[in-house]
Amino acid sequence: MSLIDQLIQDDWLKTPRIIDAFRAIKREDFMPSDSKDLAELNEALPIGQGQTISQPLVVAFMLEKLQPLPGEKILDIGSGSGWTTALLSHIVSKTQNPKPSPAQGGQETQNHDLKLKTGRVVAIEIVLELKEFGENNVSKYNFINKGIAQFICADGSKGYAKEAPFDKILCSAEAEKLPPAWKKQLKIGGRIVTPIGNSICVFTKKSEQEFEKEDYPGFMFVPLVNS
Repeated sequence: MSLIDQLIQDDWLKTPRIIDAFRAIKREDFMPSDSKDLAELNEALPIGQGQTISQPLVVAFMLEKLQPLPGEKILDIGSGSGWTTALLSHIVSKTQNPKPSPAQGGQETQNHDLKLKTGRVVAIEIVLELKEFGENNVSKYNFINKGIAQFICADGSKGYAKEAPFDKILCSAEAEKLPPAWKKQLKIGGRIVTPIGNSICVFTKKSEQEFEKEDYPGFMFVPLVNS
C-alpha cells in the first residue's frame, strides 16, 4: 500500500482536495538527492541546516485542520523544503464554480461576475539556503512562474505585512506563543495552524480581539528560528 493510501486508510487524510494535492505533489521532489528513496517513509527526514521535511501524517493533519480552499491567500511560515508550499499552491490554484450574480447590464456584466479569484501562497523561510532549496523545488511545478507561490527570506515570526491580510496561516515550526503579527495579519474568520509546545494549535479569528483555540497534543517540531 502506498504512503498516501495508508494515510487515507488511517484517517489522517480525509478531504478530497487535500488528497488530490498529496497525489499530485511528489514528496521526493522536495528531498535532498541522497535521500529521495526515503520519500515513502512516514517519518520526518533531514534536509540540511538542522531542519527537516515534516512527517507526512503530521502535514496531512495540519492541512486537514487548516482547510485551505481554492482562491485563498495563505502565509506558509518555515517553508523549508517547499513541500507544504507546493501542496497549498496546488489547492489554492484550483478553480471553483461561483454562483453567478444576477446580470445587471447585459452579458458583459454577467461574464465579469463569473471571473474566478486566483489563490496565492507566500512562503517565508529565514535560512537563505533553505529558502533557495524550497524555491527550486516548488519551481518544478511551475507555481512560481504562474505567480501562485512566492518565496521570501525573512523572520516568519513577524509574518509578512506587505501581503496581509491572509485567509489562512500555516507554521511548520514550534513557536513559544502565538506571535502578535500573525494575529493582526489574519482576516476575521481566518485560521492559523501552528505548533506551540508539544501541541498543534488551531486559532480561529472571531473578531479583531477574539480568537478561538483548539489544542491537539502529542507532536514534536523543530523550533521556529527568529532573527
